Amino acid sequence: MTTAPAARPSTPHRPRVAVVFGGRSNEHAISCATAGSVMAALDPEAYDVVPVGITRQGRWVLESGDPERLRITSADTLPAVGAGGAPLALPPGGGGELVSLTPGQVPEVLGAVDVVFPVLHGPWGEDGTIQGMLEMADVRYVGAGVLASAVGMDKHAMKLVFAAQGLPVLPYTVITSREWEKDAAACREAVASLGLPVFVKPCRGGSSIGITKVSSIGELDAAVEAAREHDPKVLVEVAAEGAREVECGVLEVLDGAGPEASVVAEIVVGDDHDFYDFAAKYLPEESTGLHVPADLPDHLRDRVRAVSVQAFEALGCEGLARVDFFLLHDGELVVNEINTMPGFTPSSMFPRMWAASGLDYPALVDRLVRLALARPLGLR
Repeated sequence: MTTAPAARPSTPHRPRVAVVFGGRSNEHAISCATAGSVMAALDPEAYDVVPVGITRQGRWVLESGDPERLRITSADTLPAVGAGGAPLALPPGGGGELVSLTPGQVPEVLGAVDVVFPVLHGPWGEDGTIQGMLEMADVRYVGAGVLASAVGMDKHAMKLVFAAQGLPVLPYTVITSREWEKDAAACREAVASLGLPVFVKPCRGGSSIGITKVSSIGELDAAVEAAREHDPKVLVEVAAEGAREVECGVLEVLDGAGPEASVVAEIVVGDDHDFYDFAAKYLPEESTGLHVPADLPDHLRDRVRAVSVQAFEALGCEGLARVDFFLLHDGELVVNEINTMPGFTPSSMFPRMWAASGLDYPALVDRLVRLALARPLGLR
């Protein structure tokens, strides 16, 4: 095992960046892979980087900064945060001071963190929870704040906000634990009224984990239970059969002029997948095609970019987001979802879209850190 680097005091000329990764969600491995890429891209001459891992049990530890150890190589060898590092804490109101809590020793202050880069995906990370903790600790961080993170993570709340802002979304219904356990028949009727096929999803999940395509009502119960393994709240959504899947990245600019949109990209899923599932997204041998930029007429590209910025502002996002769309047969554009901390390895869509827009991966990471450093603390 690679020994974790010793924490060094920050200097006025080299901001200290804590890259926080891992976490308790089922996207733990994706977060680790993202962290490895981010740490490799941060210029050691410009930033003092501290790798902070969160174990699957929620324990904060000083982790290895070795990007190679954090790569995803196959579905059977996913990276994870080890429990052997020095335990860490970030006390509320502590001005960003990292504290080592090694058992049997006096707590040791390791120095202040200037900005946190929370490359956490899913619940207990991307959903406003760590953002709230960082607000309480008076430390700046990359990405959306508490409300935008929470709404962006909850697909039901997200659709309500988008619809209220006049943005198009697919028909859906929500199944809560209470509803499913009290009257599953009524839930089945609500799903049947949508028409089939549908997708059954954990309402607050990501990376296509726990998602099932359902083509008959007889398949629904198993799909709901599969989703409930990851989230007691389940979203059932009409399948956009035959639609093209396009995406766009949104990024704030340093001069405060407002967010800007990247080129538009398209995902073409191979015939060996029914939809854009975990394997199609993350395993290198898969046949998914990522077309950057997408082959679309100018008016559709402009529409996707404009609606992406509208979605970003509807939630009050900060820093970055990726907005995903379905382009239906009749030319209608429907917002699928927004990701406030999208996949962020160099091969992920968000960085690829920005690379095609003229901002390479190291420059993208640098810009996000500088945006966070320039952001005021407290209410904004």
